[in-house]
Amino acid sequence: MITEVVTYKEFFEIFAYMHLIGLMASVCFMVCIALERYLVIAWPLWYRNRRTIKSSVAVCVVVWAIPIAYILPGFFWDDSQTANTFFGVFLLLPYPLLIFFMAGTFKALSAAISVPPDEKRRIVGLLVLVLLIYTLLFLPNAIWSLIKNAQRDYYFTSVSFYILKFSPLADLLLYVFLRKGAVDKLLVSLCCWTKDSDGISRTTLSAV
Repeated sequence: MITEVVTYKEFFEIFAYMHLIGLMASVCFMVCIALERYLVIAWPLWYRNRRTIKSSVAVCVVVWAIPIAYILPGFFWDDSQTANTFFGVFLLLPYPLLIFFMAGTFKALSAAISVPPDEKRRIVGLLVLVLLIYTLLFLPNAIWSLIKNAQRDYYFTSVSFYILKFSPLADLLLYVFLRKGAVDKLLVSLCCWTKDSDGISRTTLSAV
């Protein structure tokens, strides 16, 4: 993103494509997270038997290879609208998958007895966060890429590109929520803050 202020067009284009590859890989990893949560709950035995280091490495390689293969033809396109449509379709495809995995996980969690309540809260919080991040950060840019009228709207263009810059921060939040106990600690902190606030309010009312 620092290269956006560089005046050399060729230098900027190289790093712009690298940035797009990173964004597309981030979307793919969000789909992988939602899929992994779904398999853990809906198909635990199947997932446990096939979860190996080699499979994880293979998934990571594929996730990075897909955006690179998707972006490389962009070097040879002269039509910017075609490139925008190509990028918009890529960003839009994961949305129904994320909704399907979240709905399937919720359905499986409702029938799961062996899953502890804290683990259920962590899984639900993570999936809601993934869908929320995608909806707020990536979906507006997908709409902008596919609709010509949206591309002519200066305010929508600015907002859709500026909020996309928060993608690295969103990845950091996902990493925190992937850690066991992060959601519980957050809920405990919120509960303690609420109790303290209630106590202070009651004390103030009593004094009055």
